[in-house]
Amino acid sequence: MTTEIIGAGSSLIQGIVIGFLASMPLGPIGVLCIQRTISKGRWSGFASGLGAATSDFIYAVIAGFSVSLVVSFIEEYQQALTWIGAIILIALGLKIFFSNPMKQMANSSSKKSSNLWQDYGSTFALTFTNPLAIFLFLSLFSIFGGEKTFVEQIVRMLGVGVGATCWWLTLIMLVGFFRKYFTLKRLYYMNKVAGAVIVLLVLIGLFGHLISEIWG
Repeated sequence: MTTEIIGAGSSLIQGIVIGFLASMPLGPIGVLCIQRTISKGRWSGFASGLGAATSDFIYAVIAGFSVSLVVSFIEEYQQALTWIGAIILIALGLKIFFSNPMKQMANSSSKKSSNLWQDYGSTFALTFTNPLAIFLFLSLFSIFGGEKTFVEQIVRMLGVGVGATCWWLTLIMLVGFFRKYFTLKRLYYMNKVAGAVIVLLVLIGLFGHLISEIWG
């Protein structure tokens, strides 16, 4: 019994660390969450981060239990998913770039509850169109290694969800702390920078993807 408790505790800690590490790289989704936190508030940013964490959790479960059918599907349609996600992110980046901060803040205050679900759903969908996440989790699981019982594997998956959520909560709280220093003029330029950075990061990612395809 003691051995099982120790094994479950170790798996939980591993999962939290893996979830935290997997969520840390600030790609387009990270920039989007930061922009929403500054433009619309902490709840919007956290809902967006939670959407990304949910997607990461699902990919972690697939990687952890090696669901071969789903992995095969993702590998087969990897390019299509990559391009769909890239196109949506570019469109979103351009929308942010050309957005009006005053109108955006007015809309967010009048439709707060529906916007939170939209923020959650949009980042979940966008993160889920990045099938490379499953291979990131496969790598992290292999690094931490160790044979796991079924129960320990479930506990580790739950830890991944907790770790990813902790990362987004930490990031959003830090960004939210500095939100009060953003005037409408600064927010206007922040939207320009965030939109441009999202588009740039996607284009860089696509360029790297094309290079790997050519030389692969």
